[in-house]
Amino acid sequence: MTTHLTAQRCAPEGLVLRGYAGPTDLDQMVRVFNASNEDCGIDERISVEGLGNWLAHPSDRFDPAHDVVVAVIADLVVGYGSNSWINTSDGMREFRTRGSVHPDWQGRGIGSALLAHNEARIRRVAVGQPDDRPHVFGAWASERQPRAVSLVTRAGYRPARHFFDMLRPTLDEIEVPPMPEGLEVRPMEETRLRQFFDADAEAFADHWGGLDASDGAYAQWLADPDFDQSLLVVAWDGDQVAGGVTNVINARENEQLGIKRGLLASVFVRRAWRRRGLAGALVARSLLLLRERGMTGAWLGVDADNPNGALGLYERAGFAVHLRTTAYRKPMDPQP
Repeated sequence: MTTHLTAQRCAPEGLVLRGYAGPTDLDQMVRVFNASNEDCGIDERISVEGLGNWLAHPSDRFDPAHDVVVAVIADLVVGYGSNSWINTSDGMREFRTRGSVHPDWQGRGIGSALLAHNEARIRRVAVGQPDDRPHVFGAWASERQPRAVSLVTRAGYRPARHFFDMLRPTLDEIEVPPMPEGLEVRPMEETRLRQFFDADAEAFADHWGGLDASDGAYAQWLADPDFDQSLLVVAWDGDQVAGGVTNVINARENEQLGIKRGLLASVFVRRAWRRRGLAGALVARSLLLLRERGMTGAWLGVDADNPNGALGLYERAGFAVHLRTTAYRKPMDPQP
């Protein structure tokens, strides 16, 4: 797939949108994403290894051969986009479009070209998926990405939900509450990793948005270059997973940013064990573990309207809002 856009309004002369060429594109895609985030003051970085792992695990919801588009001018990668879909907990089938443009090329219509391409691709996919769920476009942008916010709102997207990145700048003075009666933390055995993964997915089934709990998603999780089984903090009730925290140390990102920060990538408690203080106990033990591994700070993401009081829990654990991000949606009539 190659699209020449020299005649498209607002697109720079010579812009070509082509399909993902495979691992040879990874270096340039990482360069674009990281430069864009650095320009916006967003302290998230990706690596060739991490991006490659994501693209190496296609599914019925995302096929890099068709769902990734690369923007090129004179053989220079200046941006890229992707799209995927998921069934959400509020009854939608959301087709998500994402994109990134190098800061040297922003404001020239490349983002608009990528969005138009992604929406056209999404409509073709949606036509082949008749079901009873309303189809919607979905997009994300943070408060530090004004161009992205302007792009999606001009295209008719409206805010649907708000999320926070929360930061604990130090790992000093960690209060560790006792575990609820009958529960204990013990190491995760390799043979029970799927049990942990499924428990996490079950716990988030009633949260806004959607979660891919397929075999492919599990394989991608295990293959992530930053996955470390020893960083999982798991609460057990006998042989049942009551709750847990997936902690991650992204060494490549830390090196690029000059920090030592760990991520609480997922904090969950299954319904039967909620309202007993388990989440706070697991978060505190995760902070201790990250400190033992040499980290000096921690961060996590949270739904601003989480129904289980997660925002207050994290504030009590020493986290404060660091970055606000908005999920946007636009209704779709799935016609080509």
